[in-house]
Amino acid sequence: MELTVVKNATCTFCGCVCDDIELHSDGVRITKTKHACSLGESWFRNHTAERLYPDALIDGQPATLDAAIDRAADVLHRAHMPLVYGLSNVTCETQREAVALAELVAGVIDSHTSL
Repeated sequence: MELTVVKNATCTFCGCVCDDIELHSDGVRITKTKHACSLGESWFRNHTAERLYPDALIDGQPATLDAAIDRAADVLHRAHMPLVYGLSNVTCETQREAVALAELVAGVIDSHTSL
C-alpha cells in the first residue's frame, strides 16, 4: 500500500477546528497524526475509508438519494423548531450549510459540546 500524507488537515471533532494537522494514511486507515490533540488523534485514527452504509437510509432501510431528500424535506416542512445537532464529524462547509438550513426552517442548533 502506498503512504499518503495530507498536510494542514482540519479536525472538526471538538469544535476548536484545528487546521494544522498532518495525517499519514496507508490508503485504508490513518496510521499517524502530527499536531493533533488526544481527541483529534483518536477521532482520525478510528475512521476508515471503507463504506459502511448505503448512500441513504429511510427508517433504517436502504433508499435512493432522491427519496431520502424528499423524506427529509417533508419532515423539516412539518417540524416545529427542528434541532440541528451532531455536526462535530463534518466539514466546515457542511456546518455552514447546516446553519443555513436551520435558519431557513426556523430551527435551532446545538453542539455535542453542550453536554
